[in-house]
Amino acid sequence: MYTKKTKIVATIGPASEAEKTLEAMIKAGLDVVRLNFSHGNFEDHRRKVTRTRALAQKLGKPVAILQDLGGPKIRIGEFITGAIELKTGQKFVLTTRKVAGDEEIVSVNYSKLPKEVKSGMTIFLEDGKKQLLVKRVSGDNIECQVIIGGELKGQRGVNVPDARLSISSLTAKDKKDLEFGLAEKVDYVALSFVRRASDIAELRRLLDKKDKSIKIIAKIETKEAVENIDKILAVADGLMVARGDLAIEVPPEDVPIIQKDIIERANEVGKPVITATQMLESMTDNPLPTRAEASDVANAIFDGTSAVMLSSESALGQYPVEAVKMMYKIAVRTEEHIEHHDILEESHLEPKDVTDSISFAALHTAHEVGAEAIVALSNSGFTARMIARHRPHRPVAVLTPNRKVYQQLALAFGCYPIMVNKEFTSVLDAIERSKQIIKDVKLVKPGGKIVIVAGVPFGKVSSTNLLVVQKI
Repeated sequence: MYTKKTKIVATIGPASEAEKTLEAMIKAGLDVVRLNFSHGNFEDHRRKVTRTRALAQKLGKPVAILQDLGGPKIRIGEFITGAIELKTGQKFVLTTRKVAGDEEIVSVNYSKLPKEVKSGMTIFLEDGKKQLLVKRVSGDNIECQVIIGGELKGQRGVNVPDARLSISSLTAKDKKDLEFGLAEKVDYVALSFVRRASDIAELRRLLDKKDKSIKIIAKIETKEAVENIDKILAVADGLMVARGDLAIEVPPEDVPIIQKDIIERANEVGKPVITATQMLESMTDNPLPTRAEASDVANAIFDGTSAVMLSSESALGQYPVEAVKMMYKIAVRTEEHIEHHDILEESHLEPKDVTDSISFAALHTAHEVGAEAIVALSNSGFTARMIARHRPHRPVAVLTPNRKVYQQLALAFGCYPIMVNKEFTSVLDAIERSKQIIKDVKLVKPGGKIVIVAGVPFGKVSSTNLLVVQKI
């Protein structure tokens, strides 16, 4: 239980929703269940939520539930013949009018697109496989020249990286889906196709009316989001590097650099960051990953990601349990080769406040006295996240009486949440109960040392201001 620090997120779908399979995935190291609301209905998702909660309770392990909203996807309409052949150099028109698509014209479902694209811009279709160059905009029509052609079927996606689209990241469907998520008490909501901080603010307003405890993950998958990353990070609770659509919006060779930069920025402010898309893609059909995929997962961990994510591998693939086991093995092996104390010595992360100063001191103290674990007492999870931002070498047991925090910290790097049945009442109570809990879960061997951090007085909102070294 206490060997892997990088967390594993897995999308649950037809291949993994069976109770036996999901239980095996949780036992193998799954920390966060992702529900993809681009697919499935409420009945499907409710069953997954109920099953996840029951299994987490049965196994005594915190498992967070992440609701991933579909977001606004611009798509072309249907073709009369089902598909057409686009020829390089030919003229092709996208229109906001309802038309029967053919070799010369097809509808697009975003009414403002003609007003927001300009001559000279590139339009990508079907995940970037087809490319159009905008030659002229006339009324409802966008007249293009085909740069890269091929067979094109209806309902394929449209990307315009250089356009500043005014489309909201939160659709009418997303709002209905969000009502479901609120009713099911999900732990995180991921917002797709975020472009600016105001997209997060809109979602926050809706959440705050019903449940302020739900955390927001901003999916970074547009060129505009990359440009606005600091403003988005300031208002979101965490980030997801969604490399699929991002690789359409920016040159593929830029994606690894952007990934590293986003991870570093998230770590600087102590917010979790998930690296996602095609991490072990070949395991959708094969029992083992490619060497390149294993390196991809390892490099994300070396970059400092909080979590790595499985998509089709776990939702649709033939080997969902094996994919989780493989991520677990790669994570453990990679973490063995990270010199954590060197990271502390070389860290450029300046303490942000009293809590962060104590959190940073806890890591140094644990190293100096040879403590086997850090024990954080936290009602809100803030202390744990501040410790996690420094990528602790030792396990961080987080003792909390708050069920929501217990579940949400399943996403925090290096943190192992433990539910306590009541709040701590005094420093002596905190020390004695902490020692007993650590004994009970066998986190530290008898005679081993722990570093305890907490905020006193207990029962009140306060900064973390207590650091104690104790022997088990």
